[in-house]
Order: sequence, then structure tokens, then C-alpha cells
Amino acid sequence: MRTSIIPLDPTRRSAEATKFETALRYKVVGQDHAIQSLVEIYQMFLAGLNPPGRPIGNLLFLGPTGSGKTRMVEAMAESLFGDSRAFLKIDCAEFQHSHEIAKLVGSPPGYLGHRETHPMLAQERLDQWHTPKLKLSILLFDEIEKASDSLWLLLLGILDKGVLTLGDNRRVDLSRCIIVMTSNLGANEMSKLSDGGLGFTRTNNSFDLTIDEKLNRTAVEAARRKFAPEFMNRIDKIVVFKTLRPEQLRNILEIELGMVAQRILNAFTGREFLFYCTQRVKDLLLEQGTDPKYGARHLKRVIERSLVLPLANLASTAQVALGDCIRIDVEPQGTFTFTKDATARPAVLQREPRVINTQIEPLSAWAAG
Repeated sequence: MRTSIIPLDPTRRSAEATKFETALRYKVVGQDHAIQSLVEIYQMFLAGLNPPGRPIGNLLFLGPTGSGKTRMVEAMAESLFGDSRAFLKIDCAEFQHSHEIAKLVGSPPGYLGHRETHPMLAQERLDQWHTPKLKLSILLFDEIEKASDSLWLLLLGILDKGVLTLGDNRRVDLSRCIIVMTSNLGANEMSKLSDGGLGFTRTNNSFDLTIDEKLNRTAVEAARRKFAPEFMNRIDKIVVFKTLRPEQLRNILEIELGMVAQRILNAFTGREFLFYCTQRVKDLLLEQGTDPKYGARHLKRVIERSLVLPLANLASTAQVALGDCIRIDVEPQGTFTFTKDATARPAVLQREPRVINTQIEPLSAWAAG
């Protein structure tokens, strides 16, 4: 006898949402909770069940500098549109005085410079990355705690109704926006909790969970002290970026090296070459690039200084040619060495897939196909 009860799986996601999650995990390390939050919001948007008459999602990213808050937004844009710059960024440090709000909404008619003021939050600027298959915008308010009260008041209407009225009375529809606000609030208190310093922890696994719980609570409490309750109530998800552990930093290093390899392939068309780093080089880069104060950003600076600049000099002086494979090692005194290794190319191609492809096809193109 056929039963009429069919079990369903409400945790299963669509193929497009799964692909989005895979792309984010490929680009961002150690922030699973943030990735999960973005995927959930994106799945609701794809299903058409996001709350009507307001933005698709309002998120507040908290955590120390260098933990990946802005990188997460870049990864989202790159995954959806194939360009890490495909979002509108508002640097809130530029809006510390109330009169500077005119740069966002434009000056009203009759004011000096009305026609010369082009509002940053105009509809055409928000919609410039829309595709036929994906009509979605990403709006980032970076370091929101640095803005004046006037910007927070402006955000109350945006976060609640998804509508903004410009100085010339034009209305901007933000109902197809994912709005992300980042903040370093609570970073000083978080640094005192982390044994390894700001952005890092060197505690054992049994203590890690307790530290993360304390960091979450510290960051959220700092945000509640700074922002009014009506502002916090309009936020859908508060995401605290976790501390970066040594094994996660190693993964970040591999991703950064793959991005350098992709830059070489893009910049030297017809003269492409490969490189690989010995384990001693990677260990030294991590040692020099692990700075508790600046997080993973310091690792990028070390890679630029120690690897990218020497490779640029080698390419510019024709010391490397098409198909060459460069071996990067380090001497006992800490000096990096660069040598051609003709026998290593097949092994490098097999061991370093990111050298060939560091990009995941954007979801907008995937949907169109």
C-alpha cells in the first residue's frame, strides 16, 4: 500500500546556493559562520522568500582588523559577478560630520553645488553590476562606527524600508541589496581575551571554544553600547569573525600564493612562468607575516615585499621566459633565493592547481549557461 507521507529534507540547498557556498569556502578561510549566514540569505533570495519591502539582508560584521570582514564581501562579489570590486563601498570614515551626508544623497535643489553633486547612493550606481540572470546589489558600509549620527539615522530608513529619498526627491530602491556593515568595535577587549593577541589564538582546542564564545559576547556587547536599540533591531544577522589559528593562516598563505600565480598569468601574456615555494619559505613567510595587531593583512604585505617584487624584477629584466619554473628557497641567514628549475614544472602543475585556475566561474555566468 502506497503511503501518502513523504519525508522532506529542509536542510538541502539548491545547486546554485551550493555553488555559491563552495566558491566562498574556496576564497575565505576560518569564517564558516559568516559563510553560512551569507548562503542562507542568498538561498532565501533565490527562492523569492526574503522579506518584502526591505533589503535582502542586513548584516553587521564584527571582529578585529585583518580577520577577513572586507575580504568576505569581496569574495561574495567575485563569486556572484566574477569581479571582487563588484559592490558599492561607502567608507564611513568620510562621513564623520553631518554635512557630509550630502555626498551620499546629493544636495537639495537651491543649494550651492546642487547640480555638481552626484549622490553616491544613486540607483544607477547600485544596479551597475546587475546581469539578466542576477539582479542583486551588494552595499558595504565600512567601519560603520566612525560615521556621524546623521548616517546612522539615514540607515534606519534604509535597513527598515529599503528605500532612500535623494536630495532631488528621487527614490532609490534598495530592496534587491545585501547590505553589509563592518566594525572593529570591541577589538581592544577582544585582544585581552585572546592569548595570542588580536586576531589570533594559540590556545589548545578545549579552550578555543570558550575563547570564541567570549569574543562573540564581547563584540556584540560593544556594538550594543555604541548603537541605539532601534538600529540594532534592524540588523538581520550579527556575525563575529573568529580568531585565526595557525592552520588557517597556512591555508590563507596557499590562497595568497595562488592569487600571485594568477596575477603572473594575467600580467605576462605570452611570457607566463610558474613559481613554487619550498616549505622553508612558507614557514618564514608565516613567521614574518603573523602580526597580532594587523591580522592576515600583514601576511599579504610580506608576500608582496618578499616574493612579488623580486618576481616583478626578474620578469622586467627578461631573466625569466615563457614556460620557466622558478624555485623560491631561503638561505640559513633568511635571504630568499630565486633559481630556475627546469625539472619541476610537471610536478608544480600537478601539486599547485591554483597556479592554473584560481577563479571559480561567477554564478551570474553559470546561471546564464
